[in-house]
Parts: sequence; C-alpha cells; structure tokens
Amino acid sequence: MPEVSVLVPTFNHAEFVERSLKSVFAQTFPPKRLIVIDDGSKDESASVIAEVIRNCPFESKFLVRENRGLCATLNEGFSMSDGDYFAYLGSDDVWLPEFLDENIKLLESRPNAVLAFGHAYVIDENDQIIDRTDNWTAFDDGDPLSFLLRGEIFSSPSVVYRRTALEKHRWNEDAKLEDYEMYLRLSAEGEFAKSEKILCAWRQHGTNTSRDVAGLLPEFISAQNRLADRLGLSRHELDKIQTKMKFDAAANFVRYGSRREAFALLMENARGAGSPVRFAKTLFRIAVPRTLFQWNRRRKQKKLVRQCGKLEPPDIDAALGESVRSSVDPELRVSN
Repeated sequence: MPEVSVLVPTFNHAEFVERSLKSVFAQTFPPKRLIVIDDGSKDESASVIAEVIRNCPFESKFLVRENRGLCATLNEGFSMSDGDYFAYLGSDDVWLPEFLDENIKLLESRPNAVLAFGHAYVIDENDQIIDRTDNWTAFDDGDPLSFLLRGEIFSSPSVVYRRTALEKHRWNEDAKLEDYEMYLRLSAEGEFAKSEKILCAWRQHGTNTSRDVAGLLPEFISAQNRLADRLGLSRHELDKIQTKMKFDAAANFVRYGSRREAFALLMENARGAGSPVRFAKTLFRIAVPRTLFQWNRRRKQKKLVRQCGKLEPPDIDAALGESVRSSVDPELRVSN
C-alpha cells in the first residue's frame, strides 16, 4: 500500500482548525502520519489542537513554536514526513473523505505525474458553499506551464505531491505566495494529473492571502523572473507573457481592488489584450460601478448556496472507526 504523510500548518485559526483536522481524521484512505505545526499563533489554536489530536486514529506529531512563516513551516513539516506522497491542508480548509483515496489512486495510475490537483468548493465562515473554482477558470491535464504562466493557480488544498519530485526542491521562504514558485519548479519535472472530482473546500474569509490581488501580481512576476532560465524562457518571451498577465489582472483589481489601479494596468498593458474587442470588454467591465458588480456576485453566491447548501461535516465517530479498520485491513478499505 502506498503511504502518505499529511501536514497541517496553522496560524491563528482556532475557529476553524478542529474542522480541518477532523476532515483529515475522516479520510477513507488514512495517512501514515499527521504532522501539525502551530506557527506562533496568538489565539487559542494550540489548546484546540492539543485536545482534538488526542483522538487522531493514526500516528501524529504536534509542534508549537515561534512564528517563522508558512513557507518555512512547509519545509519543516516536509522534513518531518516520509512515505510515497505528501499533502498539506491549511488549517481553515477542508478535505472531503475521499480526497486522499482518489488522488493517490490517480497518482498511482500516472507514474510521470509529480502531483495531483483539482478544483475546490469555496466555503464561507459557516461552511456554506458560496462558489466553485471551476466557475472561475479551467485547467489542463498534463502540462501545466501554459496556465501557470497566465497567473492561474489551483487551490493548495486540492494537491497531493509525489515525494520523489518534491524532495528535490524547497519552498521559497522569502515568497509571500507559497505555492506558485513551487508549481513552476515542478512543472519542469513532470506532468500535473488533474482530478475531475471536487474533493476539497477552500475557505474564503477576511485574512486569506490569495485575496490580496495587488500583492500577488508582483509575486507571480518575481517567481517567473527567477525561474526563466530553468523554464527555457527568453526575456522577450517573458515580457509578452507578463504584459498579458498584467492586462488580465485588471479585471481582478476591479473585483478585489480599486478601479484606478485596474485602469492603469489596462492602459499600460494594452498590448496584452490580443484584440480590440477584448480590450473594449475589459474597459467596459472596469467602467461598471463596483456596487453593481458586488450585487451580481452576491446574487450568484446566494443562488449557489440554495443549490449546494452547506458542506456538512462527516460522521466523525463512524469515519474514525472506518479509518482504524481500514488501516488494519486493506481489503475493508477497498471494499468501501
């Protein structure tokens, strides 16, 4: 049986970390080891974790230390892990019970794949499903470089890494966006296997780094510049890629940032539009009052909440019982 280690890095998520940990406990394919690192939380995260992890049905390690940042925590957690595969789950995110089972099966069937990934539900503070990432963009199976260079990345809770590929690299501890540079590095190592199932949920709330659109654009550009030679990109090719990416970012600045910044990006990178029609459509979107855009977004979210409802937690007692039985008897796991 393949083995997987799971890391849960946490920082000031006392409100959500129990839900995240129990979603790991409830996996139909139980990990070999769970590692939890509290990265200097100032809230009650450590005490919540200490209580919850007592019921972990498999080997676990819990470390509390001073704050070093997420990338340093990922590197430390990976160094404490072993097995064939590695995955980490943010302490405000959630896995569905079949997450590890389905993704490890996918990777076992794709020996050239360095990781498995997929789309995610988007949930709010109350576990209401307010969106799905497949409503935002589409990703290709196999070679990921084209969409990565557009600044499109999938949610980290959807990823399972092949250990032999990941151990050649480290997360850049100076980067604000932890995964983008790692994905670029791994794209040169092998395929990215796309799961067609939504098996995780990314929680959207006020402190999410990935909502800081103005801060993320420079991170994308810096990572591309650092790895251009590794990716075989000339300065001319990179300039074209980045001009288009900046143009595309104008729409996101309207969604999360300011109209003035969006208009400046649009005009400075007009060549990235590709056509006058696309330029005009983006300009029109910037001109639409932000209140109207927000109203439409809330309307769509309410519709999705009515359709999908709430991401209910699994029956933990039943799930824990099955996890323990499955770890002892592989045939029971497969039969389910």
